[in-house]
Amino acid sequence: MKTNKIYDVTRQLEEGLAEYTGAKYAVVLDNCSNALFLALMYENVKDTYITIPNRTYPSVPCEIIHAGAKVKWEIVDGTTFKGAYQLKPSRVWDSALRFTADMYIPNTHMCLSFTGPYKHFKLSKGGAILTDDKAAYEWFKRARYSGRRAIPYHEDNLDMIGWNFYMMPELAARGLLLLSQFWNVDGTKKHNEDIELPYPDLSKFDVYTQ
Repeated sequence: MKTNKIYDVTRQLEEGLAEYTGAKYAVVLDNCSNALFLALMYENVKDTYITIPNRTYPSVPCEIIHAGAKVKWEIVDGTTFKGAYQLKPSRVWDSALRFTADMYIPNTHMCLSFTGPYKHFKLSKGGAILTDDKAAYEWFKRARYSGRRAIPYHEDNLDMIGWNFYMMPELAARGLLLLSQFWNVDGTKKHNEDIELPYPDLSKFDVYTQ
C-alpha cells in the first residue's frame, strides 16, 4: 500500500512543529479541544478525577467528562490564566496559551491551539499534540482520522475505531507557510511570551460536576 501524497503537507507541518517546539513527534488536528480529548482517551482516564484550574477555557472540563473522567478544581488567584498547565495526574497538558521555541516537556502529551485571534500561531482553526511517546504518536495519527492510515480508504485494512478530528490538508499547507515566522533569518528560533487571558470561574457551574 502506498501513502497518499496529499498527506505529505500534513507530515511536513508536523515535522516543522516538532523541530520548533523540541518535541520528538507532533500530530495536528482540527482544534485543541479534540487534541485534549484524544490525549485523555489515550491515557485511559475513565472513572478517575482530573484536576484543572478553575479558570480555563470551558471546553477543557467538557473533554474531561467526554473522556469518562470527573473534574476536580484547583482554585487559582485572580481572574486570568497564563501559559500551560497539567491535567493532573495525567500526562496531558493544556498548552493553548503557550507556543514558543523548545517548549516541549518530556514524557507529556502537550496540546496546542492555533484557533482564535489571541494565539501566536494564527491558523484560524487548528491544534496539535506534542509527544515523545512513539506508541501514542502512532495512535493519535489514526485516532484523529476515523481509525484510518494515511492511505486511500479503499486500500486500508480498517481495524480501528477513531474520530473525525483531522486537519484539512489545505489548512496544513497554510500552517506550513506561517510556521516560518517563528524562525529568525540566522536560523535561530524565536521565543514567544505566554499569553494571558481572562476566564470565568468554571467551578461555580454545576454542569461540570458529575
